[in-house]
Formats: sequence, C-alpha cells, structure tokens
Amino acid sequence: MKKIKIILVDDHKLLRDGLKNIIEQRSNMHIIGEASDGREAIKICSKLRPNVLVIDVAMPGLNGIEAARQIHKNHPEIKIIGLSMHSTKQFIQGMFRAGAFGYLLKDGDADELITAITTVMLNKRYLSKDINQEFLTLLRKGENLEEKELSPREKEVLQLIAEGNSSKKIGDILFLSPKTVDVHRNNIMKKIDLYSIPELTKYAIQKGLTTLDI
Repeated sequence: MKKIKIILVDDHKLLRDGLKNIIEQRSNMHIIGEASDGREAIKICSKLRPNVLVIDVAMPGLNGIEAARQIHKNHPEIKIIGLSMHSTKQFIQGMFRAGAFGYLLKDGDADELITAITTVMLNKRYLSKDINQEFLTLLRKGENLEEKELSPREKEVLQLIAEGNSSKKIGDILFLSPKTVDVHRNNIMKKIDLYSIPELTKYAIQKGLTTLDI
C-alpha cells in the first residue's frame, strides 16, 4: 500500500513530536517533513509535495490561514488540515476559505487525527467532532463568508502590526522598505475603516489572522 506523505507545521516542537508519534504508528502514513512557521511551511511543501499538510492555525509571523492560502494556490492537490485550540467561526471559516479540507481541535483524541487524514485523502471535508457539524453545510452554501477583502500581502502586514511590530521590523521580515509598509498600513486602514492599533489588532484577531495567546 502506498504511504500517505504528511508534513507537520506547528511552532511547538513538543506538539509536533506528539503528532508524529501518533501518525507513524500507522503503517500507511509517513511524516516527510516538519516546519515551525508559515513561511517555512510554504517552502517545505513546494520542495517535498506532501499528500497532506497538518498546520497550526495560529502562529507568529505568518499564520496558518495565510500559509494555507498560498500553499493551496500553488499546490491545490495538497490536502490541508488546520489544527487549532480555537473553535470560533472566524478561524474555521478562515481555514476553509484558504482551501483547507479539514479542521481539528488540539484537544481531540489520536483516533480523530487519523480519521481526519483518511477522510481528506478521500477528497471529503472533515470538521472536528466537537464542533457543530452544521457549519460545513453553511460553508457549502456560502453563507456568512463575505468579508472586506484585503490582499494576501495586506493580511501579512496586518498580522505583523497586530503582533506589535514596527514598520521597520515588518519591512525586514517581508523584505519591504518601511515606506512601502506604511503604504500597506494606510491601505488596510482605508479598506476596513479602522485607524488605531487597538482597533486593527481586534480586527486581526476577529478574522483569525492572529491570537492573543500565540
């Protein structure tokens, strides 16, 4: 039987090690790579081309939603499963909008992780059993999915602003000049009609771009 190739992404190595132990007990599943942040995930997926990507939703720098969006755009064949401690709508919507096929809660059991991987490999969506399953029906109907649209770059900048980074630091991370970062900042503010750092931070959290407990 051909093994399912899997990449794990989480900024906590202890959690990755635990997931790896669970998955590799299955003879038909194999971990081919690991990453600790969203940007590293994008690079490793392009290089190794897994069948399944299990990725933490809330990570500093580039969150799992934006990483999933870019990976799905470039490699739509990769089945993405979001992994989170959050069961709120904005995180779930964000992952499925980004192209994920599954969403798991971190406090779920080992069997559910295996079930999720098996399910998405059958080209079916999987939602953690502890989340209202009617949510998948709403997603299929396209309900409550409209949002003020920011570009992928604007979302990256907004996350970094919400995480307390200066324009210079954001520029260093994204290889942009501070002036260009400020242009993105102004565009973001105009699009969502919010003009203070606390308001931007609250909006970023509501949209699942970051979380206070990263």
